[in-house]
Amino acid sequence: MRKVVSIVSLVTLVVVALGAVPALAQDGDQPQGTGQDVVLFAKYPSQEAAIGDTVTFDLTIQAATPQTVRLDVQGLPEGWTSTFRGGGKIVRAVYVGPDHDASVDLRIELPDNVESATYQFSVVASGAGNEVSLPLEIVVQEKLPPRLRFDVDLPTLRGTSSTTFRFNVTLKNEGDEEITVNLVADTPPGFEVAFKLTGQEVTSVLLGANESKRLSIEARPYVELPAGSYPIEVVAQGGEAQATVTLTAEVTGQPDLNVTGVDGRLSGQAYVGRETTLKLLIQNTGSAPARGVELSASQPSGWKVEFDPEQIAEIPTGEQVEVTMKVRPSEQAIAGDYMVTVRARPEDGATESAEFRITVKTSTMWGLVGVALIAVAVFVVAQAVMRFGRR
Repeated sequence: MRKVVSIVSLVTLVVVALGAVPALAQDGDQPQGTGQDVVLFAKYPSQEAAIGDTVTFDLTIQAATPQTVRLDVQGLPEGWTSTFRGGGKIVRAVYVGPDHDASVDLRIELPDNVESATYQFSVVASGAGNEVSLPLEIVVQEKLPPRLRFDVDLPTLRGTSSTTFRFNVTLKNEGDEEITVNLVADTPPGFEVAFKLTGQEVTSVLLGANESKRLSIEARPYVELPAGSYPIEVVAQGGEAQATVTLTAEVTGQPDLNVTGVDGRLSGQAYVGRETTLKLLIQNTGSAPARGVELSASQPSGWKVEFDPEQIAEIPTGEQVEVTMKVRPSEQAIAGDYMVTVRARPEDGATESAEFRITVKTSTMWGLVGVALIAVAVFVVAQAVMRFGRR
């Protein structure tokens, strides 16, 4: 008999334990979905609003398994209107899965006769496996105090010391009064900052109640800057309201090549139809290594120009590499000056070029042959004169 009682007691405890699991899943002031299939949360679950405003809650729904989750609002005060919006449409349910979260806006429209108070209600998400409830709160005031807010698309931008860093921001007046906002930037040395509204440079903007405006903040280096991160603090001041945001310009190093002769000269000599070698220096005076530097040339028609080596793997900052340029003028070239353009192009950087003046000369052997021919001609003429002159 005692064994039967023990077995019954054990079964009862198991049943009670199993029945307690769903209940625990619903406990808590703000369900986060811990240990549950469906997760529901809001980034800003408590907001302030003025009479007659529309309040928007950004909701995120997650689930461990693919399913459709239905949404509902419970406990909303009488006269208030709620709509769920997703993808620009009014929705009542969303599809979620392990790799597919859903973002939904809950819009609450307040009636004009609402009283100043704190109102609480809940959003309920019903999935295939469970139901979760998210408490939300709206604090209604007769008039919101002046308040400014910055929203930045990308607070950190990367570029070289010649880049103009353009930050796109939204400045919002969250108060119920129109204010004039002054714009100021605390910039690091070497930068100048300009504020632009619809393409026009401004130093202040007029914002109506609950109005937002898109601004472009342009930070331009006016000197050669070393690589590094440069913070730019922007302040928007309107009466007692103030908003600040920190933007960062990440300046990356940049190679800067220079092509010249070994002795600094950009000239040389060559002979018709013969290969001549000239020594060049490829220098990197930039703030980053020059990698994969390819050498090429533009030469007169019929000429042949080669480099040894044709590609330089890397030129560290502040160093130089010696290159041999082999020049062979055309067989039909005549004596004179010709221009050969030498180009050095790194993988990440601007192409640098230099003009070399090549003075072409005819071969000395052909000169000797010409002198010999003239001498022979003179000898023949002299012999002819001596022979026929006696007659």
